[in-house]
Amino acid sequence: MANQYVLETTDANFENDVLKSDVPVLVDFWAVWCGPCRALAPVIDELAEENQGKAKICKVNTDENPNTPSNYGVRGIPTVIVFKGGEVFEQSVGVVSKTNLQAMLDKAMG
Repeated sequence: MANQYVLETTDANFENDVLKSDVPVLVDFWAVWCGPCRALAPVIDELAEENQGKAKICKVNTDENPNTPSNYGVRGIPTVIVFKGGEVFEQSVGVVSKTNLQAMLDKAMG
């Protein structure tokens, strides 16, 4: 589902991929069966390509990795959380426009 610029992360490597990142990280919590998640996927791919080198874009499959979404209170998907310095910086639930997601990233990149 992800392109070459999107990192598929798991419960096992979330800490290294996201929390220890030296750049802001946008994490898309999704599942294969989720229609809105599929609708958001091309937007996530575009953001990853356009922000390479400035921010990381990761995806977490909530069915395969239940611990991480649970740790961050993810109740509905798609949920997008931007992390900065290992902390939750901003989040949104549902399908959000590319403009809004980019604005969240821009704020985190400061």
